[in-house]
Amino acid sequence: MRRLTLLILLAAALPAWADTAAKRPDNLEPLPEVPPPPPGVALDQELEPQVTITKRGEDKVEEYRINGRLYMLKVTPRHGVPYYLVDEDGKGAWARRDALGPSVQPPMWVIRTWN
Repeated sequence: MRRLTLLILLAAALPAWADTAAKRPDNLEPLPEVPPPPPGVALDQELEPQVTITKRGEDKVEEYRINGRLYMLKVTPRHGVPYYLVDEDGKGAWARRDALGPSVQPPMWVIRTWN
């Protein structure tokens, strides 16, 4: 049993020892700084979502808006797993999602709107 424990400890320490034992070249240079964006490209703050965090009772609700339109809610209950309410087509039909992961969503672009 002691030999097995010793073998496991040595196996766990081997990667750390190998990293320190590797010789790094003497002529390493730091990476260059990231250049600023070109003059014609400006960061559009309207494309960034506006996040409003509110407390409702013991739950925390995060509202995500773009151009003033609410498109997603993240609800974090005091006890439990956070979930999302997503307005997929912008018509107010909210769909619940437990995660914003690898679910397939086709692009839904708005070409023209009428008031």
